[in-house]
Parts: sequence; C-alpha cells; structure tokens
Amino acid sequence: MPTNDPPALHHLAVVVEDLDRAEAFYAQVLGLCVVRRWDDAQGQPRSLWLGLGGGAFLAIEKAGDPGQRSGAHADQDADPGWHCVALAIAPEERSAWRGRLAAAGVRIERESPYTLYLRDPDGNLLGLSHYPAEAP
Repeated sequence: MPTNDPPALHHLAVVVEDLDRAEAFYAQVLGLCVVRRWDDAQGQPRSLWLGLGGGAFLAIEKAGDPGQRSGAHADQDADPGWHCVALAIAPEERSAWRGRLAAAGVRIERESPYTLYLRDPDGNLLGLSHYPAEAP
C-alpha cells in the first residue's frame, strides 16, 4: 500500500531533434552530468541520461524519422517537446544563473518572482526555480 508521501521524481524525458546539440545545452550550459548513453539497434545514439540529483535523471531521446515509426506510441516521437520542466536552483544563485545563461547566449524568455524561464535549442520551455524561497 502506498504511503501518504508524494512519489519522488524518477525521471523526465524529452524528445529532441539533435542529441549532440541537446547534450551541449544540458551538460555544458546547465551543468548536468551524463550518467548513461543508449544506442539503437543499428548502434546509433538514440538516448542519453543526465543526472538530476536525488537519483532522478533526465532522459534525452532522439526524435524518430516520421516515415519509419511504428508501434502504439510512435506518434509521440513525431514532434520534439514537453510543456515545461523546472529544475531547482538556490535563491542566492539566481543572479549567477543569469550570468551563466547570458554567457552561453541563452535568452531568459520571461520570469516570475521565483523562476527564470528559458528555452533549450529545440524550443522546449525550462524553468530554473527556487520556489518557495524568495531571491535575496
């Protein structure tokens, strides 16, 4: 029987057009570490996992060729994307994140008192959030 505690994050997955470009963004700009790589049946890169802390990971999946998809979930690989994923930052690091993003040429699309919103190279919305703590 499940406890009353909410489940911990296990992993998130996002479909992207270009794995190398996505890895450069998530690993170099955001500082996530690659914990595993997966190849397809032909030995070509199809996915990489990036550690998120607390045992969770972000699965970056390569979008399939629309003409070669099959299976019950094939249509889910048609378009890269998700709605938004928010990664935790410390409130006192908000200013440093602004600088890091600017140095990497990443535009902050919008922000709230708790979250900076930006897009990855495929246009997927990300948040860097310190909710519920306010920034200094």
